[in-house]
Amino acid sequence: MEYQDIIVTREGAVATIAVNRPAVLNAIRYETMVEIQDVLDGVAKDDAVRVVVLTGAGDKAFVAGGDISIMAKGSGYLDVLHTLPAGQQITWNIEHFPKPVIARINGIALGGGTELALCCDIRVAADTAVMGLPEINLGIIPGYGGTQRLPRIVGAGMAKRLILTGEHISAQEAYRIGLVDMVVPKAELDEAVAKLAARIASKGPIALAMAKEAVNMGLQADLRTGLSIEARCFCLCFGSEDRIEGMKAFLEKRKPEFKGK
Repeated sequence: MEYQDIIVTREGAVATIAVNRPAVLNAIRYETMVEIQDVLDGVAKDDAVRVVVLTGAGDKAFVAGGDISIMAKGSGYLDVLHTLPAGQQITWNIEHFPKPVIARINGIALGGGTELALCCDIRVAADTAVMGLPEINLGIIPGYGGTQRLPRIVGAGMAKRLILTGEHISAQEAYRIGLVDMVVPKAELDEAVAKLAARIASKGPIALAMAKEAVNMGLQADLRTGLSIEARCFCLCFGSEDRIEGMKAFLEKRKPEFKGK
């Protein structure tokens, strides 16, 4: 696929997907999501890639939101009923992607931008970033998982406050409420994300995938079911060559060389 809305780069074991629509501050449209999915499909089959970074091109915006110039034209109910769930499925696929996904929030991340960040495993924001779900100001509500993922991360009360008021919050406030996991000076964002990605990439791919699955699926279940999910994921790790290598390396006091087998 030839990409119109994104730029894909790779450095070592880390693949970076940057939304690149500068004329609209990287606002996303349905086609943007389809392109992101296409990259993930390829990365999933590439054993050399162990971590994905999702970001926005340039230094102004991560993703400013959904492309209002497109939405303002209106669409029939059946059209929206088709494309919205399809877009939601892609956000689900990002969240449950077998390799860790880091959101590099380099600037404005409103509406669909916050929703895209919510799909990622870890969110690292520049201290100049701005986040929020302002859809209420347009007479609509978040449609790419904002009403569902945000309360699971920051709690129902705080989520309702942000969704019902549509207010924008700073990176520092986002960190305070748990919406982002790290805030760094903008000049240090690249270094911070690179170090985090490299640290994660050095771990065993099977263990990374199983850890993600255990957490993600466990959050959808009661504690007893979650423990069963954890046990299954643990057993899958225990039967791997990576487990043998990891424990052998520990006893031999050296760094393990994981192969994802």
